[in-house]
Amino acid sequence: MQRALVVVEGTESTKKLVREAGELAAGVGAKVYLVHVTTKETFSEYATSLANIPDRDTGYSIDRAREGARRFAEDIGRDVFEGLAVEYEAIGELGDKKEQVLEVAREKDCDHLFISGRKRSPTGKAVFGDVTQSILLTFDGKVTVITV
Repeated sequence: MQRALVVVEGTESTKKLVREAGELAAGVGAKVYLVHVTTKETFSEYATSLANIPDRDTGYSIDRAREGARRFAEDIGRDVFEGLAVEYEAIGELGDKKEQVLEVAREKDCDHLFISGRKRSPTGKAVFGDVTQSILLTFDGKVTVITV
């Protein structure tokens, strides 16, 4: 492993995932990229909520959404990697989670991906879809999945 991408979510399992990735990366001298993806739906909901606040003229732009996602990933990294010698970079993206994760992995030439997933039956995955499974099947490299 030389460059690992860790998908950061707003869950407690994310900290465990980031910690495991960081410890492995530190052991082999690999760089870690932490990415948090804000979906378009979440962006729209937040933008609408802000627009409905009286006497507030600050808009919620795409750039602000990406920066907020990057800061979220940065905060997780700072918290989890405290005391570890881990070289990392936080990245914030906006859009489809699968597409954005795979794009960042390609851009950064990552050879290992860390992601958390939900336990679902095969039928549940087929009916409702599963982003983690889709990324797992598409990513051209090693993938570590923690299920919750």
